[in-house]
Amino acid sequence: MTATSASPDVPALLRRVRGLLAQGQPTAARPLLCVLARITAPSAELWEIEARVSLGEGDVAGALAILDRAIATMPASPDLLLCRAGARVRSGDLSGAVLDAADAVLCAPHDARAKAMLGALLLEMLRPDDALPCLAEAVAAVPEDVPARLALARAQELTGAPEAAAATLAEGVARAPGHVGLRTAAVLLQARRGAFPAAVRLAETARRDGCADACVLGLLGHALSSLGRHDAAADAYAAVLALALEDAYVRHLVAAAGRVADRGRAPADYVRVVFDGYAARFDAHLIGLGYRVPGLARAAVTEAPGAGPVLDLGCGTGLMAVALADLWPGPWIGIDLSPRMLAAARQRGLYSELHEADVPDFLAGERRRFPLVLAGDVLPYFGDLRALFAAVAARLAPGGRFICSVERLDGAAGWRLGPLGRYRHTAAHLAQAAAEAGLTAGRLAEETLRTQDGADVPGLFAVLHGGIA
Repeated sequence: MTATSASPDVPALLRRVRGLLAQGQPTAARPLLCVLARITAPSAELWEIEARVSLGEGDVAGALAILDRAIATMPASPDLLLCRAGARVRSGDLSGAVLDAADAVLCAPHDARAKAMLGALLLEMLRPDDALPCLAEAVAAVPEDVPARLALARAQELTGAPEAAAATLAEGVARAPGHVGLRTAAVLLQARRGAFPAAVRLAETARRDGCADACVLGLLGHALSSLGRHDAAADAYAAVLALALEDAYVRHLVAAAGRVADRGRAPADYVRVVFDGYAARFDAHLIGLGYRVPGLARAAVTEAPGAGPVLDLGCGTGLMAVALADLWPGPWIGIDLSPRMLAAARQRGLYSELHEADVPDFLAGERRRFPLVLAGDVLPYFGDLRALFAAVAARLAPGGRFICSVERLDGAAGWRLGPLGRYRHTAAHLAQAAAEAGLTAGRLAEETLRTQDGADVPGLFAVLHGGIA
């Protein structure tokens, strides 16, 4: 009898490796990959799988090395280019990822995956005008691609076509009625537009259809609160808390509704989520609200110019630098929790340093002294201001200035968390916090900060001076 051996089933091994990767088991996939490497010739598919195994194991540098060698051999492979684009995103190289995705589109002009990735990356880099045509073609080719559809709707919104964005999302909901992400995006779009009745209708429809998670219910609460329906908003937030007990973002909104105790400041995760979602339209929105703080700060600096490094707390997209950099050349150092806000600030080219950090943590670790510290729209996310003011005072140069603003609270309480998740403060509390920190008030004036829902938002604008020694 002659012994025979069966040849390995290469397609079956490939399917098994891809299945293990999809299940998040790259370590289990590695031995099978070694078998494949011994029994098959090198190919784009094998190199891509090898890179994906390395990525699954957390070895981004190793995956990039594999892909660099593979693309040098097969430069026209869209699969390898898209895989390297994803690896470059993991390494923080968005510009390189865009180049790879663009090359993939050139190599495969009809590949919807390549167009979807290129559009999503351009959108991430705050280039919605460039992203729009790529995403529109990707969705037209593959209408059921939900991530591409979500990105298309965002690009449409950012390029001034919110009705088109709403239609894109509505079509997505019709195609995939159980997809919570599409429902969330549709509600969020209306909330960002200030169309709160429409946001409420969409959120309540999602809840009736069994597609409302904590995010949808949180947006429902926000929309109801914005309409002045605070009791109904509190009920929505209470339902959210039941679904997301440990979610800092949710808990802060429930505290704003008065259903749980206020912890004294907006959590860092809450601030980051709010402003990451706000970054691309931040400047236009504030201009539309008549935001006056940068102008007030400019007037204060014009009265008494200076020089030296500037610390811009909660710098956002850099509006304070735009208003003041010609009067006070810096260098400018910006601090913010939102990476998307920092990306927008970086594009202005006015900051020598930008740090993604929580303000109290940065102040605690910083050793430099600054003749000018700014806090344009930071204090509404803190309750008791005394510890924060003490930290700022420690970083002021002798005789330095701290320019800041708060939303004004009238009454006996020092501060209070409002229904929209922002704190208001009394003039007495601001003065007490300054005095305890050793700061003197060069100016403390009542000012209108901006409008909200057609009404003026009363505030306090302060120029506080540090000690001489």
